[in-house]
Amino acid sequence: MRLLPTIGFVLFFVCTSCAQEEPLPRAAAQTQEYTPQASLGYTVQHSFYTLSYSSTHRQAEYAYYYLSPENILGGQTRTDDFRIDPKVKSNPVKSTDYQGSGYDRGHLCPAADMALNFTAMSETFFMSNMSPMAASFNRGIWSKLEDWIREEALGNGGLYVVTGPLLSTSCGTIKDSITVPCAYYKIVFKGGSQPKMLGFILSNAGASGSLQGFTVSVDEIEKKTGLDFFPQLDNVLEQSLESKVNFSGWRF
Repeated sequence: MRLLPTIGFVLFFVCTSCAQEEPLPRAAAQTQEYTPQASLGYTVQHSFYTLSYSSTHRQAEYAYYYLSPENILGGQTRTDDFRIDPKVKSNPVKSTDYQGSGYDRGHLCPAADMALNFTAMSETFFMSNMSPMAASFNRGIWSKLEDWIREEALGNGGLYVVTGPLLSTSCGTIKDSITVPCAYYKIVFKGGSQPKMLGFILSNAGASGSLQGFTVSVDEIEKKTGLDFFPQLDNVLEQSLESKVNFSGWRF
Protein backbone atom coordinates (compact mmCIF):
# COMPACT_ATOMS: atom_id res chain seq x y z
CA MET A 1 0.00 0.00 0.00
CA ARG A 2 2.92 2.38 0.64
CA LEU A 3 4.27 1.83 -2.88
CA LEU A 4 1.47 3.65 -4.72
CA PRO A 5 2.03 7.08 -3.14
CA THR A 6 5.76 6.72 -3.80
CA ILE A 7 5.16 5.91 -7.47
CA GLY A 8 2.76 8.82 -7.73
CA PHE A 9 5.34 11.20 -6.30
CA VAL A 10 8.04 9.96 -8.68
CA LEU A 11 5.73 10.35 -11.69
CA PHE A 12 4.80 13.87 -10.59
CA PHE A 13 8.48 14.80 -10.20
CA VAL A 14 9.37 13.38 -13.61
CA CYS A 15 6.47 15.16 -15.34
CA THR A 16 7.35 18.42 -13.60
CA SER A 17 10.97 18.11 -14.71
CA CYS A 18 9.90 17.40 -18.29
CA ALA A 19 7.64 20.46 -18.31
CA GLN A 20 10.53 22.64 -17.13
CA GLU A 21 12.71 21.35 -19.96
CA GLU A 22 10.29 22.13 -22.77
CA PRO A 23 12.03 23.83 -25.70
CA LEU A 24 11.81 27.56 -26.12
CA PRO A 25 8.98 28.87 -28.32
CA ARG A 26 10.06 29.12 -31.96
CA ALA A 27 10.48 32.90 -31.85
CA ALA A 28 12.76 32.73 -28.80
CA ALA A 29 14.88 29.88 -30.14
CA GLN A 30 15.28 31.41 -33.60
CA THR A 31 16.39 34.74 -32.17
CA GLN A 32 19.67 33.10 -31.17
CA GLU A 33 20.56 32.26 -34.79
CA TYR A 34 21.86 35.61 -36.08
CA THR A 35 22.92 37.73 -33.09
CA PRO A 36 24.89 40.79 -34.31
CA GLN A 37 28.45 41.38 -33.18
CA ALA A 38 28.42 44.18 -30.61
CA SER A 39 30.48 47.32 -31.11
CA LEU A 40 29.91 49.75 -28.23
CA GLY A 41 28.13 47.60 -25.68
CA TYR A 42 27.73 44.17 -24.12
CA THR A 43 25.12 41.59 -24.97
CA VAL A 44 22.03 41.19 -22.79
CA GLN A 45 19.81 38.19 -23.52
CA HIS A 46 16.13 38.38 -22.64
CA SER A 47 13.51 35.71 -23.23
CA PHE A 48 12.43 36.84 -26.70
CA TYR A 49 14.94 39.47 -27.79
CA THR A 50 18.62 40.34 -27.43
CA LEU A 51 20.21 43.76 -27.04
CA SER A 52 23.66 45.23 -26.75
CA TYR A 53 23.75 47.85 -23.99
CA SER A 54 26.10 50.81 -24.14
CA SER A 55 26.86 52.10 -20.65
CA THR A 56 28.32 55.25 -22.19
CA HIS A 57 25.17 56.17 -24.12
CA ARG A 58 22.83 54.55 -21.55
CA GLN A 59 20.79 52.71 -24.17
CA ALA A 60 21.07 49.76 -26.50
CA GLU A 61 23.05 50.01 -29.72
CA TYR A 62 20.74 47.34 -31.12
CA ALA A 63 17.74 45.20 -30.26
CA TYR A 64 17.44 41.97 -32.23
CA TYR A 65 14.68 39.34 -32.39
CA TYR A 66 12.73 36.94 -34.56
CA LEU A 67 9.28 38.34 -35.32
CA SER A 68 6.94 35.40 -35.81
CA PRO A 69 3.22 35.55 -36.64
CA GLU A 70 2.59 34.05 -33.19
CA ASN A 71 4.36 37.01 -31.57
CA ILE A 72 2.10 39.45 -33.39
CA LEU A 73 -1.19 37.60 -32.95
CA GLY A 74 -0.71 36.44 -29.37
CA GLY A 75 -3.28 38.79 -27.90
CA GLN A 76 -1.29 39.97 -24.87
CA THR A 77 -2.15 43.58 -24.02
CA ARG A 78 0.39 46.27 -23.14
CA THR A 79 1.76 46.07 -19.63
CA ASP A 80 3.31 49.58 -19.52
CA ASP A 81 5.56 48.47 -16.64
CA PHE A 82 8.57 50.66 -17.49
CA ARG A 83 11.44 49.72 -15.18
CA ILE A 84 15.19 49.24 -14.78
CA ASP A 85 16.58 46.25 -16.65
CA PRO A 86 17.92 43.93 -13.91
CA LYS A 87 20.53 42.54 -16.35
CA VAL A 88 22.13 45.96 -16.92
CA LYS A 89 24.97 46.26 -14.43
CA SER A 90 26.34 49.73 -15.16
CA ASN A 91 24.59 53.06 -15.80
CA PRO A 92 21.04 51.66 -15.93
CA VAL A 93 18.17 54.00 -16.76
CA LYS A 94 15.17 54.48 -14.47
CA SER A 95 11.61 54.79 -15.70
CA THR A 96 11.52 58.45 -14.57
CA ASP A 97 14.77 59.57 -16.23
CA TYR A 98 13.01 60.85 -19.36
CA GLN A 99 10.54 63.00 -17.42
CA GLY A 100 10.53 66.63 -18.52
CA SER A 101 12.94 65.92 -21.39
CA GLY A 102 10.40 66.39 -24.18
CA TYR A 103 11.29 62.97 -25.60
CA ASP A 104 9.28 59.74 -25.67
CA ARG A 105 10.57 56.56 -24.11
CA GLY A 106 10.76 55.03 -27.57
CA HIS A 107 10.79 51.24 -27.90
CA LEU A 108 13.51 49.63 -29.99
CA CYS A 109 11.83 46.22 -29.84
CA PRO A 110 8.18 47.33 -30.11
CA ALA A 111 5.63 46.19 -27.54
CA ALA A 112 3.25 45.20 -30.35
CA ASP A 113 5.90 42.79 -31.70
CA MET A 114 5.82 40.85 -28.42
CA ALA A 115 2.13 40.05 -27.86
CA LEU A 116 2.90 36.33 -27.50
CA ASN A 117 2.54 36.25 -23.71
CA PHE A 118 3.00 38.33 -20.57
CA THR A 119 6.76 37.73 -20.28
CA ALA A 120 7.43 38.69 -23.89
CA MET A 121 5.37 41.87 -23.57
CA SER A 122 6.62 42.92 -20.14
CA GLU A 123 10.29 42.58 -21.06
CA THR A 124 9.90 45.18 -23.83
CA PHE A 125 9.34 47.75 -21.08
CA PHE A 126 12.83 47.41 -19.65
CA MET A 127 14.41 50.86 -19.94
CA SER A 128 17.39 49.29 -21.74
CA ASN A 129 14.97 48.84 -24.67
CA MET A 130 14.14 52.57 -24.71
CA SER A 131 15.78 55.39 -26.62
CA PRO A 132 14.89 59.12 -26.62
CA MET A 133 12.60 59.67 -29.60
CA ALA A 134 10.90 62.86 -30.70
CA ALA A 135 7.15 62.40 -30.23
CA SER A 136 6.41 63.33 -33.84
CA PHE A 137 8.86 60.63 -34.96
CA ASN A 138 7.93 57.87 -32.51
CA ARG A 139 4.19 58.25 -33.10
CA GLY A 140 4.52 59.02 -36.81
CA ILE A 141 6.89 57.60 -39.42
CA TRP A 142 8.57 55.21 -36.93
CA SER A 143 5.21 53.74 -35.98
CA LYS A 144 4.36 53.45 -39.67
CA LEU A 145 7.54 51.46 -40.28
CA GLU A 146 6.80 49.19 -37.32
CA ASP A 147 3.32 48.50 -38.72
CA TRP A 148 4.80 47.71 -42.14
CA ILE A 149 7.27 45.24 -40.65
CA ARG A 150 4.49 43.41 -38.81
CA GLU A 151 2.53 43.12 -42.05
CA GLU A 152 5.60 41.77 -43.83
CA ALA A 153 6.29 39.31 -41.01
CA LEU A 154 2.75 37.97 -41.28
CA GLY A 155 3.00 37.74 -45.06
CA ASN A 156 6.39 36.00 -44.97
CA GLY A 157 5.79 33.65 -42.06
CA GLY A 158 8.27 35.53 -39.87
CA LEU A 159 11.24 37.91 -40.16
CA TYR A 160 14.46 38.62 -38.32
CA VAL A 161 14.54 42.24 -37.15
CA VAL A 162 17.39 44.43 -35.90
CA THR A 163 16.81 48.00 -34.82
CA GLY A 164 18.70 50.69 -32.98
CA PRO A 165 19.98 54.26 -32.78
CA LEU A 166 22.85 55.76 -34.75
CA LEU A 167 25.05 56.68 -31.81
CA SER A 168 27.92 58.06 -33.88
CA THR A 169 26.25 61.49 -33.86
CA SER A 170 24.38 63.07 -30.97
CA CYS A 171 21.51 65.55 -30.99
CA GLY A 172 21.87 66.30 -27.31
CA THR A 173 21.53 64.46 -24.02
CA ILE A 174 19.03 63.83 -21.26
CA LYS A 175 20.35 64.33 -17.73
CA ASP A 176 23.76 65.01 -19.33
CA SER A 177 24.27 61.28 -19.88
CA ILE A 178 21.53 59.69 -22.01
CA THR A 179 22.43 60.31 -25.65
CA VAL A 180 19.67 61.64 -27.91
CA PRO A 181 20.31 59.99 -31.30
CA CYS A 182 19.87 62.02 -34.48
CA ALA A 183 18.64 58.97 -36.39
CA TYR A 184 17.58 55.33 -36.11
CA TYR A 185 17.90 52.24 -38.28
CA LYS A 186 15.95 49.05 -38.89
CA ILE A 187 16.93 45.90 -40.78
CA VAL A 188 14.60 43.09 -41.81
CA PHE A 189 15.79 39.71 -43.06
CA LYS A 190 13.94 36.71 -44.44
CA GLY A 191 15.96 33.49 -44.65
CA GLY A 192 15.22 30.28 -46.49
CA SER A 193 15.51 29.34 -50.14
CA GLN A 194 14.79 32.90 -51.33
CA PRO A 195 16.52 35.15 -48.78
CA LYS A 196 16.01 38.89 -48.82
CA MET A 197 17.12 41.82 -46.68
CA LEU A 198 16.27 45.50 -46.44
CA GLY A 199 17.62 48.37 -44.35
CA PHE A 200 16.17 51.74 -43.30
CA ILE A 201 17.60 54.91 -41.75
CA LEU A 202 15.23 57.59 -40.45
CA SER A 203 15.99 60.93 -38.81
CA ASN A 204 14.72 61.40 -35.27
CA ALA A 205 12.07 63.90 -36.38
CA GLY A 206 8.61 63.99 -37.86
CA ALA A 207 8.47 62.90 -41.50
CA SER A 208 6.02 61.71 -44.13
CA GLY A 209 6.10 59.98 -47.47
CA SER A 210 6.73 56.44 -48.67
CA LEU A 211 8.88 54.16 -46.55
CA GLN A 212 10.85 53.33 -49.69
CA GLY A 213 12.43 56.78 -49.46
CA PHE A 214 14.18 55.75 -46.24
CA THR A 215 15.73 52.51 -47.50
CA VAL A 216 19.51 52.06 -47.52
CA SER A 217 21.92 49.18 -47.90
CA VAL A 218 22.81 47.24 -44.78
CA ASP A 219 26.46 47.95 -45.55
CA GLU A 220 25.71 51.65 -45.04
CA ILE A 221 24.15 50.93 -41.64
CA GLU A 222 27.18 48.86 -40.65
CA LYS A 223 29.49 51.75 -41.57
CA LYS A 224 27.48 54.19 -39.46
CA THR A 225 27.17 51.87 -36.43
CA GLY A 226 30.34 49.78 -36.45
CA LEU A 227 28.14 46.70 -36.01
CA ASP A 228 28.35 43.48 -37.99
CA PHE A 229 24.87 42.22 -38.82
CA PHE A 230 24.15 38.59 -39.69
CA PRO A 231 27.83 37.52 -39.54
CA GLN A 232 26.71 33.87 -39.39
CA LEU A 233 25.56 33.96 -43.03
CA ASP A 234 27.70 32.55 -45.82
CA ASN A 235 30.10 35.33 -46.85
CA VAL A 236 28.98 35.40 -50.48
CA LEU A 237 25.30 35.54 -49.51
CA GLU A 238 25.95 38.17 -46.84
CA GLN A 239 27.77 40.39 -49.31
CA SER A 240 25.03 39.98 -51.90
CA LEU A 241 22.23 40.87 -49.47
CA GLU A 242 23.96 43.70 -47.59
CA SER A 243 25.63 45.58 -50.44
CA LYS A 244 22.53 46.86 -52.24
CA VAL A 245 18.89 47.90 -51.85
CA ASN A 246 16.59 45.32 -53.41
CA PHE A 247 12.81 45.82 -53.24
CA SER A 248 12.07 42.43 -54.80
CA GLY A 249 9.68 40.42 -52.63
CA TRP A 250 8.76 43.34 -50.38
CA ARG A 251 5.32 44.96 -50.52
CA PHE A 252 5.04 48.75 -50.32
